[in-house]
Amino acid sequence: MTTPFRWGILGTGSIAKQFAKGLAVLPDHALAAVGSRTQASADAFAKAHGAARAHATYEALAADPALDAIYIATPHPLHRANTVLCLDHGKAVLCEKPFAVNAIEAEAMAAAATRNRRFLMEAMWTRFLPATRQVAAWLAAGAIGEVRQLHVDFGFRCGWDPDSRLLSPALAGGALLDVGIYTLDYAHLVFGRQPASFTAKAHLGETGVDEQTAILASYPTGALATLTCAVRTSTPHQVWIHGTNGRIHVPDFWRATTATLMADGKDTQTVTLPFAGNGYEYQAIEVARCVREGRRESDLMPLSETLATMHTLDAIRAQIGLRYPMDPIAAKGT
Repeated sequence: MTTPFRWGILGTGSIAKQFAKGLAVLPDHALAAVGSRTQASADAFAKAHGAARAHATYEALAADPALDAIYIATPHPLHRANTVLCLDHGKAVLCEKPFAVNAIEAEAMAAAATRNRRFLMEAMWTRFLPATRQVAAWLAAGAIGEVRQLHVDFGFRCGWDPDSRLLSPALAGGALLDVGIYTLDYAHLVFGRQPASFTAKAHLGETGVDEQTAILASYPTGALATLTCAVRTSTPHQVWIHGTNGRIHVPDFWRATTATLMADGKDTQTVTLPFAGNGYEYQAIEVARCVREGRRESDLMPLSETLATMHTLDAIRAQIGLRYPMDPIAAKGT
């Protein structure tokens, strides 16, 4: 029997809990340790999710010798420091999206992975869902011909709390980094590259972050993508992919369990692919596969794509005038 793949989770917030629940359905994976900023928080998380060890500091978790990989589940502005800490301690890392606040941070994280010869991947869990993989297979097979248009939306209405991670500039809040990144990632999945050009518009709210953003992107083939995101406006969360010979529809795309293929001249095909757990388990399976095979990147979510997306996010933020305190350009006061 395969030795269980031993996970550490850095952070004890809501996303850490979701990842732990995903791991729980995988018989060949184990939650070996959790790290927090206090012993009480680590102990409570370990008790709730069955972690074997609870560390009172992130440094202690990173130094734990009995781990195969660490999942970074802290707020956006901490991703770079936490990831580099774990890589420097020789650990493989799965870092929650968005990978970093900006491309400079992301490049530093990738450099640390190269320096330490360790695996690193962004935790874009939607990319690994069975329904998403089915959509990718349809596209690769040319089931709808050449893709001409893509429409993706992801918006929800959060409560008003200017100090929350969704609305605080100090926590890199706003729609683009929280949910807009899902729409950009899906566009990369469909077109296999970043857009050749784009126009972005946003509403910056009272706290200064983008409460909603819209992006019209173009590609060298002439294809267009409309991508919208929001944290103060609810939207349907759908993907529509229109090709020369049909279309694909994915409802609730970011956590999809179904997808529909409507190829011209053929019967409509809807697939239903339920999760084994809560959906977070599929990215964990990919990390374990890569690490066990001695890979330092995933071919399904390579670092080159993550870095390219971070540069696109920076360019979009420049267009809409969104700056964070930790951005180099903001730090210079320009």
